[in-house]
Amino acid sequence: MSPGNATPDTGQPEAPWHRVHPVSPLVRGWIAVVAVAFIYGQNTLSSVFGRNEPNPGGDVVSGTPLLVSLSIGAGVLVLILLGFFMSWRFTKYQITERHVNVNSGIIFRQQRQARIDRVQSIDIAQPLVARIFGLAELRFDVADSGSAAVNLAFVKLSEAHQLRNDILARAAGLKSPGTPGQQVAELAQEIATNDQAQDPTPPVHGHGAPQPLAASERVVAAVPTGRLIGSILLRPATMLMVLGIIGLGIAMSTIEGFAPFYLLPAFLGLGGALWKNLNTGYNFKAATSADGLRVSYGLLDTRHQTVPPGRVQAIKVSAPFFWRRLGWYKVAVNVAGIGGAGSEAEERSALLPVGTYEDVLAVLSVVLPTPGVEAPREFFAAAMNGSGTEAGFVVSPRRIRPLSPLAFKRQGYALTDTALVARNGALHRTVAIVPHARTQGLTLRQGPLARRFGVVDLALATIAGPVVPLVHQLDIAVGRELFLEQADRAAAARKQTDSNHWLGDA
Repeated sequence: MSPGNATPDTGQPEAPWHRVHPVSPLVRGWIAVVAVAFIYGQNTLSSVFGRNEPNPGGDVVSGTPLLVSLSIGAGVLVLILLGFFMSWRFTKYQITERHVNVNSGIIFRQQRQARIDRVQSIDIAQPLVARIFGLAELRFDVADSGSAAVNLAFVKLSEAHQLRNDILARAAGLKSPGTPGQQVAELAQEIATNDQAQDPTPPVHGHGAPQPLAASERVVAAVPTGRLIGSILLRPATMLMVLGIIGLGIAMSTIEGFAPFYLLPAFLGLGGALWKNLNTGYNFKAATSADGLRVSYGLLDTRHQTVPPGRVQAIKVSAPFFWRRLGWYKVAVNVAGIGGAGSEAEERSALLPVGTYEDVLAVLSVVLPTPGVEAPREFFAAAMNGSGTEAGFVVSPRRIRPLSPLAFKRQGYALTDTALVARNGALHRTVAIVPHARTQGLTLRQGPLARRFGVVDLALATIAGPVVPLVHQLDIAVGRELFLEQADRAAAARKQTDSNHWLGDA
């Protein structure tokens, strides 16, 4: 494909194709090189030092000749390097006004394409080996995709940031290559209402084309290492694992011949879980910019994630029991394209692994810029820690106290001009926020006990993710009224919202 060819639909010159960094195959397949070096290095050493060892019958055992062993190892290494070169040679990418295209494959060719206007989030990931070479992977998540639609691995870190800025500007609906940076910067200053945003400077793109200016950003929340470690140790899952190991040790100590070494697998499992949480939450920062909320984290493997505004489908603020006395909360979201299964999806859905109330408000101000209430600080305080009908909440009737003896005063909902807020839990408290425009469906549920007490549950349908919005145990009349009214609110809000282009017209 020649850069000079014209696209049939627009008549404009076709966007040029570019190749990834030449070291990319080595970053992906370095384990194979290490494995070959280890195996043949071990065989070579055995040949050298075991050449003249006698066998039990007295004969001398001649090991594999050193030259033959080195030749085999060199041949295998050459084949691997040749495969690396061919993989690099046949991998290229293209950024057009509408799509991101990636072609790869040596024998079986593969072409992947993602629509720019459907990009839900963009990640810049740096595995440990990629960090050594100064490279990064660009990952695009699009709507209706449970995994990344396109992975671009690997390019220089500076180029990855420039490509992200370009793609987000195009996804926002900015057409003119000379003006996106100025418009992005203006919106960044509007977002930073309390701080002075710095003026962006134009990056120099490696391919010579003018690129959008990087939107200035302002850090709104950061997680200190001490708070992160404390939150990991105070998680219910961590405490259950520790109690389980203690109980297992006590039980096994009564067995004859028991040794503490037998508990090593359990300790390894606990250590692995603790290390994973520490590695993914270390140096966590959330920043606001015109192209969305930017989060970065990681100890060995670092990740820079950008969630464009308007793409968040649902928000959950949770406060585990042992965190509440310290005033700590967690914020997670549902975003199309990330999916809801697996530890990686859970990790990427966290916008704040642990933070204070002020941190929560700062993050909500980005993902929910218009909360729809006159006093958002007091409203969200009542949502997270309040009970009863304060701040306009409608709660469960008192007759369901036998079903929910601790939570009946707290669980309920409140409506704002822009979202429905569902409050649940007494010990482990959660608040689910669903913008009216993101409500995809409503369901009334009633089990045998709920029918006996005259209450229903209202479930709000959203994409898969950690947020499962549910209003528990409403009076039947209240639940039916909310069901009908929320359906009308959602339909009206969707007509006024266009999340595909948030900075300009397409």
